[in-house]
Parts: sequence; C-alpha cells; structure tokens
Amino acid sequence: MSKPTPTQISTIFSLLEQHHPKTMLEELSELGYTPFQLLIATLLSARAKDSTVIPIVKELFKIYPTPQHFITLPQPQLEQHIYKIGFYKTKAKHVKALSAIIVEKYQSQIPNTLNQLTSLPGVGRKTANCILAYVFNQPAIAVDIHVHRISNRLSWTKTKTPQQTEHQLQTIVPKDQWININRLFVGHGQSICKPINPSCNRCSIIKYCEYGKKKMK
Repeated sequence: MSKPTPTQISTIFSLLEQHHPKTMLEELSELGYTPFQLLIATLLSARAKDSTVIPIVKELFKIYPTPQHFITLPQPQLEQHIYKIGFYKTKAKHVKALSAIIVEKYQSQIPNTLNQLTSLPGVGRKTANCILAYVFNQPAIAVDIHVHRISNRLSWTKTKTPQQTEHQLQTIVPKDQWININRLFVGHGQSICKPINPSCNRCSIIKYCEYGKKKMK
C-alpha cells in the first residue's frame, strides 16, 4: 500500500475526468429525477447492471413518481415491473416498506444523514453514501465493487471489504474530493479497469497504478 499525495490524487482525478462516462445517478440527476427516485434507483441497482436498471426505472417512474404511489401499488405488480433486476422480490418489499417510512416519518422528504438513510429498509452504506454525495453534495465515499477494486489496484488501499476501503480512503483522500471517488472510479471500472482483462493499454492513469505497471511488463 502506497499513500498518494494530494497532488497525485488531484492529477489522477483530472485525468479520469477527461474520459469520464456518466454514472447512473449523474444521468438520472441531469434528467431531473427526484431525490426519492434516485434513492429507489440506487437501491434497485445493488448487484445489478446500470444498463438493466436505467430503462426499468425510467418507465417505472413515469407511472409511479412518488412514495405514495409505491405504498398503494400491490407488491406483485411492482415485482412485474422490476423482475429483470436481480433479487427483485426482496427489492420490491424494501421499496414498499421504505416508501411508507419516507411518507410517515419524514413527510415525503429523503433524510440526509448516514444513520437515517441506513435505517431505511434495503439501504446499506453504499446506497446511503451515494445519496449523500449525489443528492445532497455532502462529502461521502460510496464504495461499490469498482471503487473497491480500483483503490486496491492503485495500492491506495489494501483491503478485503468495501467498508475497510471506505475507511482507508477517508484517511488518504482530502475530504473535499470524496464526492469524486465514486463517480470517477465507477465509470473507469465499467469501461477500462474491469475485473477480468482490464484494458491497461488504454488506461489514462496507468503510470500511477501498481497493478497496471506490473501487468504491462
């Protein structure tokens, strides 16, 4: 594990920014989707491909835009809308329970703290941190498989779990840059730094990557 300097981190983020494909949440945010809709989309995207989730949620929110709609929507009907997404039965159950809590406890507003968000059904640390960063612009590090993999390949971290990665990144990356980690590493992980056969020959940050430099020898 080699700790990068703030200058190196800034340089790496600048290089990734130049070829940055939008994440699901960036795309939906730019299209004007609400914080509630972004929360549901993030919940549904767990262990699922964005390319599967995005068209489904776009159609779903045309018909059911608010938490009140999901409260009254029968669960079997919701399952029919999202059945192409992995674990759709469990996720449908969580969406309905979450919607009820949002209406009853938070007056239809999305809470903006980690503890409040992770108390909602189906919302783990990654989902909560995504909402804090993308919706509320708060410093938060949402660690998914891409962030975890790239952080370890860069040797910024040496970790086994996403939560370990999150905590190590918090000690390494300046706090004002935390919100950049997920959006830049996710795009890079989906397009270049894939889990198997990463395209190191096309990587803009390979000179900073211990894994890539070894692979290209």
